[in-house]
Amino acid sequence: MVFSLIFLVCAGLLATAFYMEYVMGLEPCPLCWLQRYAFMAVGAVSLLAVVHNPAATGGRIYGFLLALFAGTGLALAGRQLWLQSLPPDQVPACGPSVDYMLEVLPWTEVLTTAIRGTGDCAEVVWRFLGLSIPGWTAVFFSLLVVVGLVMLFRPLRRG
Repeated sequence: MVFSLIFLVCAGLLATAFYMEYVMGLEPCPLCWLQRYAFMAVGAVSLLAVVHNPAATGGRIYGFLLALFAGTGLALAGRQLWLQSLPPDQVPACGPSVDYMLEVLPWTEVLTTAIRGTGDCAEVVWRFLGLSIPGWTAVFFSLLVVVGLVMLFRPLRRG
C-alpha cells in the first residue's frame, strides 16, 4: 500500500515537471534533470516493491533503496537551493543545455557539470506558496527519506 502511494506521488510529480516544461515553457536546468532522475529511481523502486510484494526483510531493502535515492534527490535539491541563495555576483556562469552537453561531452563531464550547477540552476522561475521548484522537491524528498527510514528500521512483527 505504501509503495503504491509512493509510486503514484512520484508519477504525479514527474507529470507536473513535464507539464511545467512542455506546457508552461519552463526549461529544466541540469540539477532539475538530476532531481527528475531521482524521482524516477524512487518511483521505479516503489513499483518494483509493489510487484514483488516483499516480506519483512525485502521491505527493509526497498526502504533502504527508497531512502538512498530520495536522499540523493534531497542533496541535489539542497544544492540548487544553495545556488538560488547566492548573491548575483557569486552565481556560476550559465552553461549550455543538457541536450547539447549530452551530444558533445562525455557523460562523466555532463554529470559533474550538472551536480556543480550552472547559473541556470540559480534562477528562480516559478514559486508556489513562497517555495521555488527545488524547495518543493526538497519537501517531497524529505518526506520520502523519512518513509524509507521508517520502513528500514521498523520493528519486525513477532508471529
